[in-house]
Amino acid sequence: MSGFLAGLCVAVLPVLALGVWLGRRTSRAKSLAGLGTPVEHATFETLHTASLAAPPLRAGLTEETARKSARKLRSLLGTDALCLTDQGQVLVWDGDGAHHRTEIMERLAGPLETGRGEAFRLTCDSLDCSVRWAVVAPLTVDDRVHGALVACAPRESAVLVRAAGEVARWVSVQLELADLDQSRTRLIEAEIKALRAQISPHFIFNSLAVIASFVRTDPERARELLLEFADFTRYSFRRHGDFTTLAEELHAIDHYLALVRARFGDRLSVTLQIAPEVLPVTLPFLCLQPLVENAVKHGLEGKAVSSGKCHIQITAQDAGAEALVVIEDDGAGMDPGLLHRILAREASPSGGIGLSNVDDRLRQVYGDDHGLVIETAAGAGMKITVRLPKYQPGVHSAGRLTRE
Repeated sequence: MSGFLAGLCVAVLPVLALGVWLGRRTSRAKSLAGLGTPVEHATFETLHTASLAAPPLRAGLTEETARKSARKLRSLLGTDALCLTDQGQVLVWDGDGAHHRTEIMERLAGPLETGRGEAFRLTCDSLDCSVRWAVVAPLTVDDRVHGALVACAPRESAVLVRAAGEVARWVSVQLELADLDQSRTRLIEAEIKALRAQISPHFIFNSLAVIASFVRTDPERARELLLEFADFTRYSFRRHGDFTTLAEELHAIDHYLALVRARFGDRLSVTLQIAPEVLPVTLPFLCLQPLVENAVKHGLEGKAVSSGKCHIQITAQDAGAEALVVIEDDGAGMDPGLLHRILAREASPSGGIGLSNVDDRLRQVYGDDHGLVIETAAGAGMKITVRLPKYQPGVHSAGRLTRE
């Protein structure tokens, strides 16, 4: 939380400074329409304009995002023209003097290479053109120059040079936040790929071996299990969407359990208690299945083949603004200290399939207070509780997966 506040301060302070400058520049004795002093009025207008320019920039620096934010940025500076560029071209020009595009790109080579701002006179034969000077402020993220903000005005101004630099720094912060958002998305995708890779090769081998064992003795049973296997793998390796519904995740778990039961027979029993009203709740893709796989592993681990049995109970209840999912087994359990090291990625996850991965993704999507709650002890089984908010910004299912 402290890191977020620090980032927020970095993003807002330059804009506040610009607002105060504008307010002082226009300061008068009388208040404006009840909005306070001229300084307060100018600061409000500056922050409001900046808030309108920020959302497009949070998607990165492209022609579309530049076009959506350029007019607001020009309003912040009060210039005759403003353009945003990347390393190779003008992405958008807002205001007068668009015929200066080529000249400006030719003059940007130095600032784009060094990352230092520059002001220079523009050459123009048109008497009607109000643009005579350009102020270049590079846009940098992690010491890399992504492009430039160029403010154009009728005359040279030291104040405009400083103001353009402040706005460029604010834009750079928005681009850095966009880069962090993209990194977070790539991280989640990488973790899903890692989780898919954790689907045990032994499980696949054992499932195919079980199916093969029924081919001669019970062909119909073999066919049913083969379809269960196909549906489970199709869901697990699908390529669209970071999120799914609780109904689809439970459906995939049902395919998984059908294959496990075929192997272990009456050694494994499963009870499901699912409230129908929570089935549409959206959750991170491939989030509950690893927890059930963990329950199967620990439920049967260390028990004699002939007598050892395991019971798994899966419940999903409506809890107001949340859906409460609990996966519990009566198996071997785990030492709490080892569990803590696994979740902290300080120990091999072989003892807990996907637990740290699922815990990390839940925290990334919903916040730290929505991580896994695990109750366990050696020989006492394991109980895993997952709290899923019913409504969360940005969390949307990609749609139902159908059999091809």
